Amino acid sequence: MNFSELMQAVRGNPHSVVVPSHWGQGRAGFGGLAAALVYEAMRARVPADRPVRSLAITFVGPLEVEAPVSFEVEVLREGKAVSQVSGRAVQDGQVVTLVQGSFGSARESAIEVEPEPAPEMKPAEDAMELPYVKGVTPEFTQHLAMRWAVGGMPFTNTPKRRMGGWVGFRTEPEARPVDEADLLALVDAWPPATLPYLRAPARGSSLTWTIEFVQPAPKATTGDWFKYLAEIDHSRDGYGHTAAKLWSPDGELMAISRQTVTVFG
Repeated sequence: MNFSELMQAVRGNPHSVVVPSHWGQGRAGFGGLAAALVYEAMRARVPADRPVRSLAITFVGPLEVEAPVSFEVEVLREGKAVSQVSGRAVQDGQVVTLVQGSFGSARESAIEVEPEPAPEMKPAEDAMELPYVKGVTPEFTQHLAMRWAVGGMPFTNTPKRRMGGWVGFRTEPEARPVDEADLLALVDAWPPATLPYLRAPARGSSLTWTIEFVQPAPKATTGDWFKYLAEIDHSRDGYGHTAAKLWSPDGELMAISRQTVTVFG
């Protein structure tokens, strides 16, 4: 199943979805996919004229692949413009992913501040792509591709605060407009920005994640390459704090991300 098919599966039956092993990441399912599945279940409970503004995601435990997972959604409050929604992915009676979301319709405002321009990077076609190698790179990378233009790849002893480049889908059969579920996968596809500091492979994963979406979303498709840049704010005692942004192919800001990551090395 590709990404689109999994999103259709949770929309069709949120009480039982099975994530295939080819969407794995170490001993768990890919975190960006887990967040996207919960988000899709939440999206179905909110009026269409209230786009998502922000999500706060906690990876409580590993999402087991090739096993049923159910999704529970609670609308905490629905005001005149904003809906506050909670979503959970549950396996064997245990919460594995917890998401708090804020959805809000547009309102009149005298304030309008344009984002800073996207950083300059070499074109995607000139950047080095991390290949999918079975048993070496995470299984989900057969669906998502990353091309490095800033900093080093994981475990290359490249001690630089910034890491990034381009990211896109490999296995979406037809280009379609991207939505926020797609952006969750694209942003989280990148490894923790702390891993290039290491000389040898070690486990690293997201612990908590907050992401904000620019609305209305800039136009782009699943056939495009998206620009990504992450920066380490601080790292010590096995925990790193990173901030990142994602831009459209035209350099329009699409998402603002912050993660607390764990590093076992």
